[in-house]
Amino acid sequence: MENHSDTQKFGNAERIAKTEVRDILQVVFFALKEKGYHPINQIVGYILSGDPTYITSHKNARGLISKLERDELLEEIVYFYLNEHLLH
Repeated sequence: MENHSDTQKFGNAERIAKTEVRDILQVVFFALKEKGYHPINQIVGYILSGDPTYITSHKNARGLISKLERDELLEEIVYFYLNEHLLH
């Protein structure tokens, strides 16, 4: 039986996934901006609701973001914020 009280560690595969999440977020952000949307509001709306119509189909942004789980997006955003503002 596994001990679920131990802290789990993410390996190298997790870093590759984080890179993909960042790349997708970057494409989505700039596609929304190019179409005249407020990217932060649109991405937050998508994360909260799961409704893909918050994301434009311009530059396949909607298709790309659909590849990711919303919790992956949120994790990357929180990680980036904490790493940049609290951990240094």
